[in-house]
Amino acid sequence: MNATLQNVRPGSVAPLKNVAACLALVHTLQHRPVYLPNIGVLSGFSGYGKTMAAQYCWNKTGAVFVEVFDFWTRKKFCQAILAELGVAQPKGTIGDLMDDIIARLGDDPSRPLIIDEADKLVDKGMIELVRDINKAAQVPVLLVGEELLPHKLEAHERVHNRVLEWVLAQPCDLEDTRALARFLYPKLSITDALLDRIREETGGKARRIATTLNEAASFAANSGITTLDIGNYSGRIFTGETPKRFRKAA
Repeated sequence: MNATLQNVRPGSVAPLKNVAACLALVHTLQHRPVYLPNIGVLSGFSGYGKTMAAQYCWNKTGAVFVEVFDFWTRKKFCQAILAELGVAQPKGTIGDLMDDIIARLGDDPSRPLIIDEADKLVDKGMIELVRDINKAAQVPVLLVGEELLPHKLEAHERVHNRVLEWVLAQPCDLEDTRALARFLYPKLSITDALLDRIREETGGKARRIATTLNEAASFAANSGITTLDIGNYSGRIFTGETPKRFRKAA
């Protein structure tokens, strides 16, 4: 582990705007009037920190959290939720599993259900399971997914109609980039000019910014300097561009 990361607590999260927006959305779902729907959607491009924000909400609210995988079936999805609810080896038909999920979630209707990679449920025709859980158990549900998730949900009107609020994850601005740097590398000083360059060249993607900051910390340590600026930093900025091999001229 990089020495500059030793003081970062496991599970702690930088105070980025997307994190705050996600937590505010979950609180809105939890405290909405009973006559309003209680599904929320957080969507955005890969690398914007949606999963990090969702996991922070999971820790703060005691939510049930599942991340959907490509290979999951309807039954595997149900079993995953039950496993998070404390059922060691969920068994039975899909109907049996759904009844168990609804009963357990219904015991605490303020406890959110957070589903990451929810696009995959839509793509696999499994999103109606979420609607059934939400309708029967009356628990807040947060769907987290890629930029096209709201568009994909339009084809499922019964789910789309139950969405109370849509939140679009945003790219990091300079304030977010500064917060990431202070959070991950509190002993390293990086000027705003360099941070803004990093933000711009990474497309504001939190994941690429964090990777670049790690590179910057290594560069500073190897160079024996404690302050980085545009003039003295010649390390890599992770733009996401695919490396290319150039042929030498004959």
